[in-house]
Amino acid sequence: MPLLLAIAVFHVVALYGLSRLLAPEFTASVEREVAAVFTVTVTTPDEPETPPEPDEGAQGNPGEEAVPQPVTAPRTPIERKPEPRPEASSTGTADRSGARESGDGTGAQGDGLGTGSGNQGGGQGNGVAVRPSVRSGSLDVRRDFPVPEGGRAARFGTSVTVFFTVTKDGRARDCSVTQSSADAQSTALVCPLVIEKIRFNPARNRAGDPVEARYGYRVDFRER
Repeated sequence: MPLLLAIAVFHVVALYGLSRLLAPEFTASVEREVAAVFTVTVTTPDEPETPPEPDEGAQGNPGEEAVPQPVTAPRTPIERKPEPRPEASSTGTADRSGARESGDGTGAQGDGLGTGSGNQGGGQGNGVAVRPSVRSGSLDVRRDFPVPEGGRAARFGTSVTVFFTVTKDGRARDCSVTQSSADAQSTALVCPLVIEKIRFNPARNRAGDPVEARYGYRVDFRER
């Protein structure tokens, strides 16, 4: 098969060469017609158009310039200290308030016959602006207290301290002994005698109203 194709091509080439020698014009016209038949027009596609760049929009109105707000440091809370509460009443002693009669001397001051002195004291309780004080009455250690065993000399220099509530009307109640160096009989008589014989100016609050308050009272035995 390849041999036959080669022989055919050889004949075509030989025939073409012979025709060019014998009829050159005819051969040229045939070439032009054949070339026209097989002429292919090659068109080059147009280059794609580059899309135009979009126009920049008009610049908007500039906004208002931001003004920074003042920044303040957080305030440190001020710790308020609680107000001190009024001190509770105590059994502290105060000025002597026992009555003193004429004679060789009072029991509170030294040797001689006379009355002993009752020393009172008191602390300021809650809401109390003015503490209680003795208004009237006293305890006479010679008259109000019996002679103990061993005589009055055995009781000399001793004392009894009691604590009680002064009511709004100036009376003592809820009395109890807080300290005693005297004999038992004398000690037991102090509270009943205070409640019976002594009247007080009541405590008052800041508004001036009478209020109940605790109060201390001491009896000193200094008679012989």
